Amino acid sequence: MKVRIGIDVGGTFTDAAVINNETFELIGTLKVPTTHSAANGVAKGIIDVLEGVMKKFNIAPEDVTFIAHGTTQATNALLEGDVVKVGVLSMGSGMEGMKTKSDTEIGNIELAPGKFLKTENYHIQFKDGEKEAEEAVKALMNVGAKSIVAAEAFSVDHPENESQVQGKCAQVNMPCTATHEISKLYGLKIRTRTAVINASILPKMLDTANMTDSSVKNAGIESPLMIMRCDGGVMSVDEVRKRPILTVLSGPAAGVAGALMYEKLTDGIFLEVGGTSTDISAVKDGKVMIQYAEIGGHKTYLNSLDVRTVGIGGGSMVQISNGKASNVGPRSAHIAGLGYEVYASPEDIVDPMLETIVPIEGDPAYGYIKCSNGKKFALTLAGAANIAGYVHEEDYAYGNIEAAKKAYEPLAKNMNMTVEQVAEKIIEMAADKNGEVVKALIKDYNLDPRTTVLIGGGGGCAAVVPSLGKHIDMKHKLAKNAPVISTIGVALAMVRDVVERTIPNPTEEDIIKTRKEAEEAVLKAGAAPGTVEVQVEVDSQKNIVRAIAVGSTEFRAKDLMKKELTQKELLDIAAHNLETSTDKLKIEGSTSYMYAITHECISKKLFGFIKKKNKALRIIDKEGVIRLQKNNALCQQTNVNNFESSLRSIMEEVVVYGDGGTEMPNIYIICGKRLIDLSGLQSVEQIISLAKVEINGLGSNEPMILVVSKRMEG
Repeated sequence: MKVRIGIDVGGTFTDAAVINNETFELIGTLKVPTTHSAANGVAKGIIDVLEGVMKKFNIAPEDVTFIAHGTTQATNALLEGDVVKVGVLSMGSGMEGMKTKSDTEIGNIELAPGKFLKTENYHIQFKDGEKEAEEAVKALMNVGAKSIVAAEAFSVDHPENESQVQGKCAQVNMPCTATHEISKLYGLKIRTRTAVINASILPKMLDTANMTDSSVKNAGIESPLMIMRCDGGVMSVDEVRKRPILTVLSGPAAGVAGALMYEKLTDGIFLEVGGTSTDISAVKDGKVMIQYAEIGGHKTYLNSLDVRTVGIGGGSMVQISNGKASNVGPRSAHIAGLGYEVYASPEDIVDPMLETIVPIEGDPAYGYIKCSNGKKFALTLAGAANIAGYVHEEDYAYGNIEAAKKAYEPLAKNMNMTVEQVAEKIIEMAADKNGEVVKALIKDYNLDPRTTVLIGGGGGCAAVVPSLGKHIDMKHKLAKNAPVISTIGVALAMVRDVVERTIPNPTEEDIIKTRKEAEEAVLKAGAAPGTVEVQVEVDSQKNIVRAIAVGSTEFRAKDLMKKELTQKELLDIAAHNLETSTDKLKIEGSTSYMYAITHECISKKLFGFIKKKNKALRIIDKEGVIRLQKNNALCQQTNVNNFESSLRSIMEEVVVYGDGGTEMPNIYIICGKRLIDLSGLQSVEQIISLAKVEINGLGSNEPMILVVSKRMEG
């Protein structure tokens, strides 16, 4: 059996998951303590869990087709200020040189209260390149720099001087980051700041990368080691040696990666629930939503998952005011040093008395019970959710309901309510907090609450997600193998890379060139040829062309479909999603693997005087997974030979020309198993040029479906 191994390094434990490479089923997991204090740092825990999991499940090295690990090391280093001093070597002469010197003076970045990333600057005119670079590197080393950034204006177009500095650093074993390797965007100040953050964690991350890479090779595993990125993909260990900043904030990304693969999400909100907090992120059209990360309060060019953290988790304690429940979280039982009431035995809870505790100075009072036998237990959200019946026996968060009820009795008495009523009130308080963030994400990404699904992951998800779904009236489900979804996500993650370039008024040639650059980057990072898909976006306001390439590490000849459903079964799924009957649906197009199913409906406004006809569309594959859902769209069946004329024809119906310029719609092309997203482009010619690249090599009669919808419609 061929397997995939994912390793997730958490603050307390390092987990490993073994996945069947053909079926994606979970074979088993293993957990070892995270080795923060070991001589080899967290690398030892990674090595230990890898050796343990291979032994436990009798895995031969040659049967490992993919191995990756996620790590919080870079994030923790920044949060704790465990970074090295960085020397910034800037280059340039004349007026441009003066501006370069000014733009690259980053100063000290406060990462946490009292914890600073310190920088030293040195500027050269680079008239005598090699000699000046050598002297500058020595000068920065003499003032304590342990890592160097090479920075020059427009190095994204002409990287030669930055590369020469890198060469000089390599001669004296000094880690070095060139700004052109961090980002291809103009904006030297932000590019340099991002490079400085990268350089500050480079020495520590180099050590870990080298040790873990060696351990994988020593185990006889030929598959290259991959590392989790903060945008939900993985990259090769060679890339980590250059750009460890891409691993920052990658913890929540692993859970989303698992949910995308296991749950085949189209539009969804993913909530990963731990004991103390919930990480909430959005998925639209099967893609995780990304933004530029801020570190130390400063903007960077780091593309990261848009994750919003709420201080509500399974272990969240209940705030008490005048003997009554007044709020939930953000402190958890873990912070207060108390056990959960719901994981106690009923016999432990004897004559409970309601007491309060202030976990950290300045906190409000939180409730706990003190028993006559001296035992103490926190009143938690997990306890309330168990009492209210949201947590079921098969859930990881399931506990002893009798014990939880006994613990809640003193509070219920104070509030003149039943235990069940108090539990519902506490759940409602928690749902209000998470619900605000969910609603904000839905609004920010223009998702439709009727078709967006809440997906729960993490050990505490059963204590949070079902009640939240009920509270805000949204569909919800818990991910398969929810407690270990992050570790599974690491094992199932795709290779990913992003290329961004500053190009005013980009031509079709510019767009195709950027696309090719992204494809080559992801191939270099370990993706197999033939598996790579690239999405290109053009931001005309910021003059940015962005290409996002995603691919798997090996080509799978085997069809991974669990079951090919009948047309009737597919129509039933679409009808359920659209909340209608199958006789009101129409199949408007198909490929060898997907169907375009539509439903015409009439919406009424102003007491029925204004009627508007909408055509809701669902692209569904033969597994029954809805790959795309739009509530007002046009679609057309065509083939490769006729796609250009069909596309121009359908575009004429929806393109809006106004004083503010051309308003382009979202464009999707479906052919075979591929759904090609061309919705980020700004002109018909750009769309056609890129589409030709995407469908190159297909037969002229290959069936295709064209889908067009307005930008702001779901």
